Amino acid sequence: MSGRAYSVAVVGVGAVGTEMIRLLAARKFPVRSLKVLARRPRTETIDGVAYEVRAASAEEFDGVDFAFFAGTEGDKGASQTLGWEAVRRGAIVIDNGDDFRMDPRVPLVVPEINADALASHQGFIANPNCSTIIALMPLAALHRAAVLRRFIACTYQAVSGTGSAAVRELDLQVRAWAEGRTLAPEVYPHRIAFNLLPSVGSFKDDSGESTEEVKMRRETHKILGDSSIRISTTCVRVPVFNGHSIAIHAEFHRPLDPAEARRLLATAPGVEVADDPAKAVYPMPIAASGRYEVLVGRIRRDPSAENGLALWCSGDNIWKGAAQNAIQIAEEMIRRGLR
Repeated sequence: MSGRAYSVAVVGVGAVGTEMIRLLAARKFPVRSLKVLARRPRTETIDGVAYEVRAASAEEFDGVDFAFFAGTEGDKGASQTLGWEAVRRGAIVIDNGDDFRMDPRVPLVVPEINADALASHQGFIANPNCSTIIALMPLAALHRAAVLRRFIACTYQAVSGTGSAAVRELDLQVRAWAEGRTLAPEVYPHRIAFNLLPSVGSFKDDSGESTEEVKMRRETHKILGDSSIRISTTCVRVPVFNGHSIAIHAEFHRPLDPAEARRLLATAPGVEVADDPAKAVYPMPIAASGRYEVLVGRIRRDPSAENGLALWCSGDNIWKGAAQNAIQIAEEMIRRGLR
């Protein structure tokens, strides 16, 4: 990166915003000044450092180089109410929400996969969904070599993807269970401790798909630039604090044996192969949590499909699936001279 330092704003100081602040320091992002914005002013302490949180407004983006939006989505969320105004005031917005992911004006970027899309930015770049990022980190490397025809993805998504209240709920439910007490669910419709909920996102039509499942298909098509790939997804919330895992069954246009797949993945940026199941070496959310890389293993033939491969991956949904990917986008823009 260049020797220049940048004025940075982080909008939202929940689970993702907090990790953005941590990762800006951990990755030594060239920050000249850091502004933390949210709905209401207050002081937040992160790792012993007190941060003044200012109320988000249009004027707060004057002089800001990069604005990382980590807050709420929807009509009243910061991205919709302030995102394009921040662009008009000179900031490059990198948005973690899904409000503009499919907007044709907005590149949807995973830097290791489609960084070239940044060249056409109009000041606003979107972060893909966490499960999409984690699935595509290994799949994109294989797609470049053998071209995906279709894939089936079954996700095992940690409660941190719902937010800090869900993390607390799982913790409290586990403690209650250990003490022989029952604890009514509040964040989720059913108990999450020692349970699985095949419902991530919402169900808005009669297709039977959740919004999370639809995101995987639409975002994959946009990121890879290939809408012919057939995709089926089942998204499941699991009683894991952090780290999403995904079982993937992929079919390619040309044969791709497991040994070649391992070689390709071993050199793929941002991917680490953990694949020796006989020695209990395979990706796990507990191993992926707090790691920059997406772990991939259990690589084997899928005998149910022509040119089929099965694999299993785990990644930190708050880091690579959200905060880290956003910061990597800014790092890549600086490297390419786009800021």
